[in-house]
Amino acid sequence: MYEKAKPLVDKENIKLAILGITPGNGHPYSWSAMFNGYDKKLMTEECPYAGIPQYLNKQPEESLRIPNAQVTHICCVGEGDFSAEHVARCSNIPNVVEKPEDVIGKVDAVIIATDFGYEHVERARPFVEAGIPIFVDKPMVDSVKDLKIFNAWIAEGKPILSSSSMRYVKEFFPYQLSTANLGQLRFVSITTAKMWETYGIHALEAIYPITGPGYISARNTGTIDRNVVHFKHKDGIDVVVTASKDMYGGFGYLSLCGTLGSDQLSSKDSFYSFKTQLESFVSYLRTGVRPFPYSETEELMRMVIAGTLSREQNGKEIFLDELL
Repeated sequence: MYEKAKPLVDKENIKLAILGITPGNGHPYSWSAMFNGYDKKLMTEECPYAGIPQYLNKQPEESLRIPNAQVTHICCVGEGDFSAEHVARCSNIPNVVEKPEDVIGKVDAVIIATDFGYEHVERARPFVEAGIPIFVDKPMVDSVKDLKIFNAWIAEGKPILSSSSMRYVKEFFPYQLSTANLGQLRFVSITTAKMWETYGIHALEAIYPITGPGYISARNTGTIDRNVVHFKHKDGIDVVVTASKDMYGGFGYLSLCGTLGSDQLSSKDSFYSFKTQLESFVSYLRTGVRPFPYSETEELMRMVIAGTLSREQNGKEIFLDELL
């Protein structure tokens, strides 16, 4: 008989802390606004990421916020182009603290909103040790060493969730339910801008719920600025992910080709993806039920790592089951 899952946070109103800063990553502004609302004038005029107020300002006030959860504390330790105080003013956060550990005992869960995988073990450790539920921004890790640490924490029952918002792209969702109209998938491709180490996971997590688990190997024949990664899947699917540093016009462009048909789609609504991602974390806090198995995150991290290792080894085929 299975033991029923228990809520991680058993209270009506959940208090959250948002932590961290990395260059080019504006999640503390936008994610906090989805819980707290925001100062429209200040966000529009002063947010260093112009795209954030653009999509926030399009949202009706009644559907902007995630109910019964608030970002009450913020700490921005790290390098970046904004301050915790500025985010707090823009996104209605009442408390700014000097050290991440200062939020322990004051919040119910924390969001680590940084996208450098190599930082996440040490950013997460104080909260793992304190038993506080954590959401870790993508990618959770970028090395085998750190993946082993997270795997051990999960095996101990630590409440940790990590994902890319691209898992929740509404344009792709119908193909998460079924690809029967395409027949058996044979080729999938997807594109992203920026660096493989930070944005490859966006592309991978967009396609993973469509293909399902079972990736065999990775071969990256590109460069550090122009990654072209060929993955083999157990179901006979060839998956090609391209992460090109300045390809901003091709973010989230998906092609699906099967034995009976094909389709091409693109991600168009960042707000929906981010909000749904955060809602899934809140649901996990309230129910104790993961929105998807940790085994998926673990395989996705091996895919990210394999893409990097292959590039560093001049395009060598890296087998995922050999990484751990």
